[in-house]
Amino acid sequence: MIRTMTIRIMTIRTILMFWLAWQTMSPEPARHWEAGRRAESEKHFDIAASEYRKVTQLEPNFAAGFVSLGQTLMEQRDYAAAVAPLKHALELDSTLAPAHQLLGYALLAQGYAAEAIPHLDRVHEQGALGIAQLETGQLAESITNLQAALQKRPNDADLLYHLGRASGLLSKQSIDMLLAAYPQSARAYQALAENYFVLRQMPDAEKHYQQALQLRPDTPNLHLELGQVYAMTSRWPQAEEQFRAEVKLQPGNAEAAYRLGEALLQQGKSRESRKELERADRLQPQMPETLYALGKAAALDGDASASEKAWISLLNIEKEGPLAAQAHFGLAGLYRKQGKTAEAEQQMQEFQKLQAASKHSKGQ
Repeated sequence: MIRTMTIRIMTIRTILMFWLAWQTMSPEPARHWEAGRRAESEKHFDIAASEYRKVTQLEPNFAAGFVSLGQTLMEQRDYAAAVAPLKHALELDSTLAPAHQLLGYALLAQGYAAEAIPHLDRVHEQGALGIAQLETGQLAESITNLQAALQKRPNDADLLYHLGRASGLLSKQSIDMLLAAYPQSARAYQALAENYFVLRQMPDAEKHYQQALQLRPDTPNLHLELGQVYAMTSRWPQAEEQFRAEVKLQPGNAEAAYRLGEALLQQGKSRESRKELERADRLQPQMPETLYALGKAAALDGDASASEKAWISLLNIEKEGPLAAQAHFGLAGLYRKQGKTAEAEQQMQEFQKLQAASKHSKGQ
């Protein structure tokens, strides 16, 4: 069931067809029709519904009257009452796209997802169709339609939520099938390890990654993921070992190079760290995390110019957030050592400003 859903009611009437139909009406129903349209434009939906209901009574074969009645009832969030007039409109004219669209919305809003699907599919209403398919377990189809809808409305919070939910359910379904069919496989151990990692249960994550590696030591990303387990628990020599293994296996993997550089940096191996971080930056340029670590490694290696360049590059990409704050802090220290008091003070002010903004956002 859909617990919350924003129903967007668009102006979807086929205006020319309705206007031509209105021209054929006798004076009394035409008067109620015009009164309904006027009330609707003024958002007096209760009055509009009353006027459109009179139109349907006086002109029982006028499909547009039933569509308009259904729409005004939906504007009042009375989806149950809207279903009957919309269905009747389709009995009069099964090709009415507005009636199919509105009826699909009305049914979906009440939880009748399976019944809504053919109506929404008929008019290619991909967003609502994807939601209906999610509710009926058609996960792959749901994802396809929700992604298509997001192409048209990329900042739609409802679509993003439902796409995330559909993707998560499909992922869980696939993992459940993997664990049921191949419980002793390397991929099954990897999937379990990833779940334990998300739950921050590092001993169990480590154990399952090691089991996966025993079965398939050359599987891409296994060493990388196990290395992250060690990094999360500050076991940097073990993390370095795993990241080195991943870099050997995937020399073109920018994340593996970055992770190895970070592990080396944490152990004070600044020169070797810098080499790996520079390689990571070449493989995938302008990544803020890489640039921050590269600036730090260069500073420890005594190369103030390279450090400054890396941190300024970071700030050209990322103006806010913890990495930007740390870059300002690093530049402040760098300039202070060089005797550039004014520049150091400016960078420290920027650092403090971002720190204060971070504390404020956490306090809200």
